[in-house]
Amino acid sequence: MINLILMAQTLHPDYSFNQALKNDFLKGILTSRARRSLELEKINSLDQLADYSEKEIMQFQGFGKKTMTKLKQYMKENNRSFNSQIVNKNYE
Repeated sequence: MINLILMAQTLHPDYSFNQALKNDFLKGILTSRARRSLELEKINSLDQLADYSEKEIMQFQGFGKKTMTKLKQYMKENNRSFNSQIVNKNYE
């Protein structure tokens, strides 16, 4: 079962466990897996992140309760918050 999951993840053309991250956005706050998911979605600033709802972000690889708690705290410290409405209808 795990092998099937790993195979499915590698089918994404930009997905690679060994691929270096292109920027340092949220480095030290989030895991590299969560940061890579944001990078694949082309989210590289708090302003862009604030356009998404928590529900949408929780759908990304590497985002669970612990990661979301860290992210919400960081956003609060930087006077940002998640959008209360779902922007991308793919996550409804």
